[in-house]
Amino acid sequence: MKTLGIIPARYASTRFPGKPLADLNGKSLIQRVYERVAAAPALDDVMVATDDQRIYDHVLSFGGKVQMTSAEHQSGTDRCAEISRNFPDFEVVLNVQGDEPFLAYEQIERVANPLRRGLAQIATLAMPIADAADLFNPNVVKVVFNAQKLAMYFSRSTIPHLRGLPEADWLAQGCHYRHIGLYGYLRSTLLEIAPLPLADLERFEALEQLRWLYHGKSVYVELTDQAIIGVDTPEDLEKARTFLDT
Repeated sequence: MKTLGIIPARYASTRFPGKPLADLNGKSLIQRVYERVAAAPALDDVMVATDDQRIYDHVLSFGGKVQMTSAEHQSGTDRCAEISRNFPDFEVVLNVQGDEPFLAYEQIERVANPLRRGLAQIATLAMPIADAADLFNPNVVKVVFNAQKLAMYFSRSTIPHLRGLPEADWLAQGCHYRHIGLYGYLRSTLLEIAPLPLADLERFEALEQLRWLYHGKSVYVELTDQAIIGVDTPEDLEKARTFLDT
């Protein structure tokens, strides 16, 4: 099954305006991400999806592939769906965050494989939570899944709740997983979920994947032991620069 990697990239960001064009040791952040993803053996092609002319021109300047998309999209999923409509030859689509320049090839493979094997309609990643601060941080999304690795629920709250155990002992049970926002979709599923109406669960938690579960789509959760180093703020960019120098 041919697999397309799409990197949604917006210029307007509340915490870090212009982030895709920020310099990361001689190359822009979006160029770092593009070159990393383009070299992944699991992908047959890669392109950036943006609604900003500055990003569009910049990607072309370093030889990357890029498509302009509507400025009305509310999510990267919507942007991926718009592009996917124009590329029917690709049966699997990966939505790669444009602020993760150190994504491992193995992680891309882990998301693409369940879709190629027919195990689910959507796939994503999770890793065990190892830090107590993350366990109770609402900015760290948690996921629970069944024996077939299909997601049962995503939440900003700590799930599962360990009734009868002091919270100080929860981490040691090894049953909490952090969701990592790398998504893969069957193209047919992607085109189905993009226009779905907002679900209450999604509105309550501000997590779009709950819309998919609400409407009966299966989400395969593959595990990884490698943390993804994202660039959400200017402070994160400095950390990424240091990481590249080591």
